[in-house]
Amino acid sequence: MQDNAMSKWLSPLMAFCLSFIIIATLAPITGIQIERQLDFWMLWLATMLILALPVCYLEIALAKRSKTTPLQALSSLTREADASQKWRIVGWLSVIFIPFLAGAMLNNASNVLAVAALDLAPNLLLIGLAIVALALSLLPRQILLAITAIGVLASLILANVMGTALPAWQVTPVEFSEWGNATVLALVASGLGMGLYWQSSLNTVRQQDIASKTVLPIWVAQLVAVIAFAFFAVQAQIPAFTLVTAIVAAAALMLQMAREQLQERQLHPVVQWAIIAVVTLIWAIPNLSPIFNVVLLVWGLVICLIYALFAGWIMKISHLRKSMNFSSEAFYNLWRIAVRVVLPVGIILAIAAVLGQFV
Repeated sequence: MQDNAMSKWLSPLMAFCLSFIIIATLAPITGIQIERQLDFWMLWLATMLILALPVCYLEIALAKRSKTTPLQALSSLTREADASQKWRIVGWLSVIFIPFLAGAMLNNASNVLAVAALDLAPNLLLIGLAIVALALSLLPRQILLAITAIGVLASLILANVMGTALPAWQVTPVEFSEWGNATVLALVASGLGMGLYWQSSLNTVRQQDIASKTVLPIWVAQLVAVIAFAFFAVQAQIPAFTLVTAIVAAAALMLQMAREQLQERQLHPVVQWAIIAVVTLIWAIPNLSPIFNVVLLVWGLVICLIYALFAGWIMKISHLRKSMNFSSEAFYNLWRIAVRVVLPVGIILAIAAVLGQFV
């Protein structure tokens, strides 16, 4: 009973912490940390409803259907759908994206330390933080999540106590680039597409018949994390070590989950560690961060796009209907329209908007 109760709060707590930290990582890239614009946040709220919520249902439905980790599940899911093995590439894209995103988080942490605390080159700090994160990934998941949660909550409290100055709210004309940023915030910054909530919810979904009982707490936690960040400023006056501790613990948690997926595929332990370490440490290469930033945003969106196409157009209708077990057929039809049409169109527009900002 204790394990069951723990598994129920594990995913929502992880959703809140990871969403907050990933947003803090992506904010300097997209500029959303200074965009206290009501029109942008209303646009984000719309993307959370029409894009993030369907993807969250998609992840949990696939978890219920496969009852195994994402990378391992794609083999059985493609066989059930009589689909080409090429669709399995999304599993590899997702599992490799996890350490790539962890590297971006640690890169952000190294920049925070370089500005606020330590007078060292950010790439050297990144290497040190990555080594710490790789070592911490050997700890139990509950401990890593507890450290992350304490660090995030401490950062939020200290930001309010120290009176961090924030720009005034304003209303501005909606621009096409804002759709890209709002979609990144709803999907990539919420940790969707990587299968982390899929993986962390396996024990819960095996015992629950209705997907909404798992999905809605995760989605609400993501919502709360973004709202919290809207009243938070990542500035040097906030103790850097509080935020960095949370980032390193979160990165360790993600690296641990990625390695578990590689273990499921029965890769040699040396290969597992090599993949995780190399992809994480690639961010330490000097002068390539601007390129990696664009790759990070587009890669995260492409993963969600492939999953939407696979679940909406390739999988058999009956499989996911049974997995989600909606109380009404109308809800399932709305979800299916969102996954088959709204998600692909919305993500493609977001990719175009992101590329338009950087290219």
